Amino acid sequence: MLAIVCPGQGSQTPGFLAPWLELPSVAGQLASLSDIAGIDLIAHGTTSDEETIKDTAVAQPLIVAAGLVTAASLFDVELNSLPVILAGHSVGEITAAALAGVLTEQEAMIFVRERANSMAAAAAVTPTGMSAVVGGDPAEVLAAIEASGAAPANVNGAGQTVAAGTFDQLKTLAANPPAKARVIPLKVAGAFHTSHMAPAVDALKALEPQLNPVAPKVPLLSNYDGGEVTDGGAAVESLIAQVSRPVRWDLCMETMVKRGVTGVIELAPAGTLAGLAKRGMPGVKTVAVKTPDDLSAALALFAELEGNA
Repeated sequence: MLAIVCPGQGSQTPGFLAPWLELPSVAGQLASLSDIAGIDLIAHGTTSDEETIKDTAVAQPLIVAAGLVTAASLFDVELNSLPVILAGHSVGEITAAALAGVLTEQEAMIFVRERANSMAAAAAVTPTGMSAVVGGDPAEVLAAIEASGAAPANVNGAGQTVAAGTFDQLKTLAANPPAKARVIPLKVAGAFHTSHMAPAVDALKALEPQLNPVAPKVPLLSNYDGGEVTDGGAAVESLIAQVSRPVRWDLCMETMVKRGVTGVIELAPAGTLAGLAKRGMPGVKTVAVKTPDDLSAALALFAELEGNA
């Protein structure tokens, strides 16, 4: 089985969408998604600088749009006709939900627009951020994060946990790192997946009645516990709650292994989740689809897995 995974915030880099605009269909799709998002995704994906695309209100719609564009370029058939499983990390879970058919592309972009704007507003209340803790004993890492006053926002597995909190809390953590671990500040502007994001949860609950979710057409994993979500309404409720609760990517990877996943394709802006899969899912084959040049490798991996089915 093949897992298609969708990255989260912090995976974006300046100009990463430029190569994709060389494909005939991409400009039109991005223009349409830009209209819904209310921002110029083409400009932000090609010419905007690092500081601009770090802004939560820009980064989140940009990442979801990139995943949708990548998927459309990669697959010319309905995903429910393929032996795949879908999962997304943080905001990437919206991309995965759209690809699974839970939300339409329009609904996904409306959702991420409201998510991004409300999370940016929540982040502006108190200066907060996130730092990756790489290495160390998992129990000691969690203890150090707790001692600093921060919270474990992302438990990613493969030796990586992300702490979120105020800048003072993150400075305390960096000054007192767990043994054999490094603390690395991330390019995100807020303490996502913590209680700091509670106002954003309320904003998305207000949006919920405007959505018409349907049951996933493809197996879809939840960031909450790594389990499969089988109901459309439950999937949206999970997306809303996810804003202020930890992302358990480690459990998503455990489920993929249990389901017999032997290949992982990460959609753009790719690299982070493929790297985690290499370390956390021994023996799995990975393709990070960063540019159109990577499409052939992704299709070859899929063909290989089909041939072995």
